[in-house]
Amino acid sequence: MSIRLRKFTAVLQRLLVLYVFVQVVAGFFVDLPYPYWAGWLPIVAVIALGFVRRRAAGREIEARPPAPVEVGPPVTGRWSALNSPADKVPSHGTHSLGQTYAIDIVAEPAEGPPRPAPVWFWPVAHRNRAYPAFGAPLLAVEDATVVHAEDGQRDHLSRSSLAGVLYFWLIEGIGRTLGGARRIVGNHLVLDLGGGTYAVYAHVQRGSLAVRAGDEVAAGQLLARCGNSGNSTEPHLHFQLMDGPDLATARGVPFRWRGVGVPAGKEVFTAGEEAAAQGPWRAA
Repeated sequence: MSIRLRKFTAVLQRLLVLYVFVQVVAGFFVDLPYPYWAGWLPIVAVIALGFVRRRAAGREIEARPPAPVEVGPPVTGRWSALNSPADKVPSHGTHSLGQTYAIDIVAEPAEGPPRPAPVWFWPVAHRNRAYPAFGAPLLAVEDATVVHAEDGQRDHLSRSSLAGVLYFWLIEGIGRTLGGARRIVGNHLVLDLGGGTYAVYAHVQRGSLAVRAGDEVAAGQLLARCGNSGNSTEPHLHFQLMDGPDLATARGVPFRWRGVGVPAGKEVFTAGEEAAAQGPWRAA
């Protein structure tokens, strides 16, 4: 699937979701001028488009599997992985937004209070300061150029209970989908690592950017801090590599973190400052 076609189908899918949302809201106030069954057609179209895009991406990966790229780790200290390409591909259940080989990680310090565990009912949510990942430094994985950097979106409360998760999926998730890629990934950075490889840091803390678009950064340099903006249930880092700078059209690229590898889900790992600054990236 060409880049133009990827862009077109992404925009079309977003417009169809918007139409479905408007249709549901309007149905509470007026009688819609078409049969009930016709209202399901946009929903079917959204599902069909998602299926077609997933199949196309999967076939491209099978035909031309990308080589893993080794980079330094984007954090230091003790962390664990959540969604990981070591367990399944695509790691987040979708190829969209270049997420095929994306990973989510949370801080797991050896000392101090642990991150709050999910609960069924109470408390409904936690403040971000309760999570050790919040405010943790995010580092450049290699010498790079900053392509995009934004940190104006708020850090919301955690979605750490059943009510919070339902709100996250049924209300907030739809709103963020309508808002486009930047509302899903929240505050984020895109680095050009050279050689057609780009790194994405998502859910960055509001107001924490230490760099701006156009800046040249060195491996291990502070970029921003970990936050809880965008489509996020708790403060964490969503990291991925892509073959282009545009989230809407890029394809995911597999990664390996130097000295760490690719942590599997629930695997605890420790990254040191020296690991982030060892040599240029290369195909693994």
